[in-house]
Amino acid sequence: MKKKVNRRSFLSKTALAGLTGSAFFSNFGSGLTAAVENMPQASNPSDLKITDVKCGYVRGALYVKVYTNQDVWGCGEAVDAIHGTYHLVKRLGNQLKGENPLNPNRLAEQLRKGAFFGGAQSGVFVAVLTAIETALWDITGKAFGVPVYQLLGGKFRDKIRVYCDTALYTATNPSPDDYARAARGAVDRGYTAVKFDVDDGRDPNKYDRFNWTASPKEIDRMYDAIAAVRQEVGPGIDVCVDMHGRYDFITGVKMARMYEDLDLMWLEEPIPADNPDLYKNLTQQTSTPICTGENVYLAYGFVNLLSQGGVDIIMPDIQKAGGLGEAQRIANLSNLYYVPFSPHMVASFLGAMAACHVCASVPNFQIMEWQIYMDTDQIWKDIVTYDGPRTENGFITLSEKPGIGVEINEEGMKKYAVKGIPFFE
Repeated sequence: MKKKVNRRSFLSKTALAGLTGSAFFSNFGSGLTAAVENMPQASNPSDLKITDVKCGYVRGALYVKVYTNQDVWGCGEAVDAIHGTYHLVKRLGNQLKGENPLNPNRLAEQLRKGAFFGGAQSGVFVAVLTAIETALWDITGKAFGVPVYQLLGGKFRDKIRVYCDTALYTATNPSPDDYARAARGAVDRGYTAVKFDVDDGRDPNKYDRFNWTASPKEIDRMYDAIAAVRQEVGPGIDVCVDMHGRYDFITGVKMARMYEDLDLMWLEEPIPADNPDLYKNLTQQTSTPICTGENVYLAYGFVNLLSQGGVDIIMPDIQKAGGLGEAQRIANLSNLYYVPFSPHMVASFLGAMAACHVCASVPNFQIMEWQIYMDTDQIWKDIVTYDGPRTENGFITLSEKPGIGVEINEEGMKKYAVKGIPFFE
């Protein structure tokens, strides 16, 4: 049977015990106090222990569920650098068994520093850590009865603005008119910002698939497509352009300068993000804002880009950069350099809402990515449980439920699960 604990006992036995008096209330507010007073508990939060970590893979995403000895669990998601990582999830999960889940920052640091020679600087390790860390925040919010943003220090905003990636990259040789129609379709859905990918390995005008210098006709194609978008939507809609880091420095500078008259919100990764010196050189040669960071891991990875003035806008992927706590640290770091924080986001609505809690908790949030197929494709409705609209007029309303506010739907996920990999076993 569940029992209530009084507030004095509860606070004395949690990770927040040291934050008493005015300091406690200034950081967390009366909402947390009320939640503590009214929350039923099977035991004191200090007795909460991790019992298991299970996972499932759906298309290009990893979904993690962290279980405890009480009727509370947490969900997290990671993308991209997660293929072949089932046994890594299980290994890290075994290291967490018996731990109290209400210390997400400490546990994430414990896992990362414990694998200093095991790939913990970037790549698959950090992506898997991200999913687990996110699930720990979800548990902590549920245990305290508050949304994650409250644990991150509160919110600056109630709604998170998103830009619509129109996914026109799925079309073969789209014309400028196709770009214009796609932009108009997104705007008619209520979005106030759109993004288009202009890199295309199928372009018959490429010199070859391995040459990163764009041909004159390829350059014309990339410019004409976005010129058509700007003409269609006018000056009141933000337009972003992504080159996916698939061009050399000469091409990057040329395109950035050509786009200057189209007043882009940003030009995303015209060159790979692994050379901060070149990014600094690039940004100094154009008035087009330059954005990068979706393949940069942890806050450490952003230090040189920011300190050298190599980027105008950062776009970490919150589903693989190290977790929610790490994403907030990245945003706060960029805020010291007056650089906007505009996360890359290709996850499900679980990942989207988790990212929204971070975006709400920092002052320098600008905008977050949203894929147009998430509005239409059934898979994105099947794999999570959420009882509200996803986007409205280009915004996601921040969940006020305890934890992240979105649950994974294991039954709905089964038909999309990657074959040959254990599914939440």
